[in-house]
Amino acid sequence: MSKLWGGRFTGVTDTLMSQFQDSIYFDVRLWQADITGSIAYAKALARAGVISDEESKTLQQGLAQVQAEFAEKRFELKTGDEDIHTAVERRLTEIVGEVGGKLHTGRSRNDQIATDLRLWLKAEIEQLRRHLVGAQWAIISKAEEYVDVILPGYTHLQQAQPVRFSHWLLSFGWMLERDKARLDDLTRRVDVMPLGSGAMAGNPMGIDRLFLADELGFATISANSMDGVSDRDYLIEFLSWASILQVHLSRLAEDLIIYSSQEFNFVELADAYSTGSSIMPQKKNPDSMELIRGKTGRVIGSLVGLLTTLKGLPSTYNKDLQEDKESVFDTVDTLTMTLQISRAVIQTLTVNDGIIYDKMDSTMLATELANYLSAKGMPFREAHHIVGQVVQKAIDLDQPLNLIPVAVYQQFSDLFEHDMYKVLTFHRAADRHTSSGGTGKQVVRDQLDALKLLTEFDEE
Repeated sequence: MSKLWGGRFTGVTDTLMSQFQDSIYFDVRLWQADITGSIAYAKALARAGVISDEESKTLQQGLAQVQAEFAEKRFELKTGDEDIHTAVERRLTEIVGEVGGKLHTGRSRNDQIATDLRLWLKAEIEQLRRHLVGAQWAIISKAEEYVDVILPGYTHLQQAQPVRFSHWLLSFGWMLERDKARLDDLTRRVDVMPLGSGAMAGNPMGIDRLFLADELGFATISANSMDGVSDRDYLIEFLSWASILQVHLSRLAEDLIIYSSQEFNFVELADAYSTGSSIMPQKKNPDSMELIRGKTGRVIGSLVGLLTTLKGLPSTYNKDLQEDKESVFDTVDTLTMTLQISRAVIQTLTVNDGIIYDKMDSTMLATELANYLSAKGMPFREAHHIVGQVVQKAIDLDQPLNLIPVAVYQQFSDLFEHDMYKVLTFHRAADRHTSSGGTGKQVVRDQLDALKLLTEFDEE
């Protein structure tokens, strides 16, 4: 088959050059978007009087047949199919004959690919959003199941203060809520139609771009044809969003990797999402979580790669932009998997609450003691210093704070009395944090209700 652009050339393209520049092996996944855009364009050509209604109908019917071949996995790629646009037009012409060559009137592959990518990404964003909401529901359900379980809260990976397990898990639910809001915001900038920009000067055939936008379900059209064919900001923004989301999932994965280790044993991952060792029979490795953590570098790398590709490009379309697709495709595939795996791991997670309690250090109650002294009028800084001395004494005595006699406490301050033992329980310590966003039982339930309302709204 002759090249779409071959009239200017007398020589034959080198075979290696063809392999180097052809994109059909990865952009073939855009077939649905490409055909959808072409059907709308065939209608627009007839509306503009460029082709007859009969020719438009013939093109639409031919494109529907090509669409069916792809859907039924009967479409055969051939040598010379440089990209998805070439492949579709070649097969269309085989089906409908010479009239197939009229479809490209006034249109460039530059605005075609820009339109295809946006159409495809809009559909993928809808799917990713559903998976994200699914992960939120898994978090909500597991948080409700273990709402009474107290967990050591960590700072600097050191036991810090008692918190509810559900409070810890919900922190990731709120991260995902921000990710969802960012996705909704960037979707507005994806939902812009560049078709009608031509190669970069615009369409000279009087094509009704607003009609095309309506046919293709776009909210608006691009305002400048040069920008329309070269704009990849929405892909950068998508990859940036994906990187932030993947970092959140990676942080969750890291916590679960730590909590499932033998040293902690706070949680156990289901066998379905764990693997073993080829040499050590006893091993149960959290490979699902390690892979999520590992793939985060891959997603971030895609963002950095595209930014680097774009940073020095001159105006309008350049072949470098062909490098935008594989990284975006890979990122969508990666997120589709990691969101579903994250959801499944949380849904099947077992919490070993008895083991958690056994491993909780009473020194996490030190802040409660300082607050106890403050409530009796002692400046917090002084109380902090005195309780630090009490903690050192407990370490020297090898005794938990709640078993040290009051007489020992009173060596440091007369304000210590028997009522202080009421604050020296992990549940009481957690439940004292009753301000909004805290780890008290009621405010945790408030968090659950708030997140539940947001996710229920998303499923309406």
